[in-house]
Amino acid sequence: MLLKTESSEDSNQKAWVVAVDMGYGHQRTAYPLRDLAFGRSVVNANNYPGIIEKDRRFWRITKSAYEFLSRIRSIPLIGLFLFLFLDSFQKILGYYPKRDLSKSNFGGRIIFSFMRRGWGKDLINQLKKNPLPLVTTFFTPAFMAEECNYPNDIYCIICDADIARAWVSLEPQKSRIKYFASNTWTRDRLKLYGVPTENIMLTGYPLPKENLGGPNLETVKKDVGYRLLNLDPSGKYRKLYSPLVRSYLGELPHIPNHPLTLMFSIGGAGAQKEIAVAIINSLKEKIQAQELRVIVSVGTREAHRQYFANHIEGLKLDGWAHILSGKTMAEYFNKFNQALRTTDILMTKPSELSFYAGLGIPIVIEPSIGSQEDFNRRWLLHIGAGTLQENPKYTAEWLFDLLEGGDFAEMAMQGFVEIEKRGTYNIEQIIQKSKLKNQN
Repeated sequence: MLLKTESSEDSNQKAWVVAVDMGYGHQRTAYPLRDLAFGRSVVNANNYPGIIEKDRRFWRITKSAYEFLSRIRSIPLIGLFLFLFLDSFQKILGYYPKRDLSKSNFGGRIIFSFMRRGWGKDLINQLKKNPLPLVTTFFTPAFMAEECNYPNDIYCIICDADIARAWVSLEPQKSRIKYFASNTWTRDRLKLYGVPTENIMLTGYPLPKENLGGPNLETVKKDVGYRLLNLDPSGKYRKLYSPLVRSYLGELPHIPNHPLTLMFSIGGAGAQKEIAVAIINSLKEKIQAQELRVIVSVGTREAHRQYFANHIEGLKLDGWAHILSGKTMAEYFNKFNQALRTTDILMTKPSELSFYAGLGIPIVIEPSIGSQEDFNRRWLLHIGAGTLQENPKYTAEWLFDLLEGGDFAEMAMQGFVEIEKRGTYNIEQIIQKSKLKNQN
């Protein structure tokens, strides 16, 4: 027996939460649902205990291709050409004109051909031994479960602001996979792909509970209040929008509880390392003058941590530039979420972290990688929760111009107001109601 059985834990409130170990996006999406996960443990479809070698080898090739796609764009000319070619397989078509997009495509048929040869069957057979509801942050485990006649509900969480046709089964009208839509864009896109309305639930993206403070959002409201003091040093935004701020946050504190803090998040493939170094060098004098604290979030890879340690060491930043890392994914996410509470500005490519603007953190949008990130960028700009990165060499100029003008304060409130923040609680509630219904 490779996975825990029902006899080892009371599973009345539980589900299998399944992610994939490719970058951080799908695991970050699963992490807030660990209270829902059986054994409080997320199962990685490509790296679970006892995975058969054939499946491990196939997933390894897939992961290598994913990381190659993330890094290749930086190679002059030929890199951009190859990137555009590979990205065409996961390209998201324009929404307009609205039309029927339910017909399966080549990429989807390839995925199902591998599954029909046995890819993923071992994983689903293990889960069947304790057939709890299955919640996955990636589409292939959902497809695998349906192909193998998994005897319970199958749910798939959408991790982006818009999605490619690959997220939907070959015959969506006949599929029983239910989707947790992160926003209205993905909800409407799923309908164009032919997913029945009853299989789409607009829950919002699952944000970490430790940053929310319960369904009433006590923690995030408190954190946004302190953050606005740092993001609006001249008071322009608060003076102009005082009724709005008070209606959502109540009375603000009198002084900040932390220095002005910028976090730069590096993706799993490390494609933004050079940009981050250029930004730190531009901000060097501001950091040395203790006008700004910088956190570089590098994930779990020691090579990324060492890279920044080498570049920061000689700048004499006196501890005001900090490298955030973890030895395990759980340790890293825990540190990251805690650091976010006193982060005022987040610099990141428009990945799943785009939804973290819902915590009232303005996003400086780094160059995107892949079609889904292009749409995440468009969504952030659409709701006014982010701004495009200007030239990294002049960050000390444009960053503080936006700060003094109250622009970051406005982005913080836009994200907090416009983005659904209770996704984690909504998903837990749906699973529990489904289990009670099935028991009756």
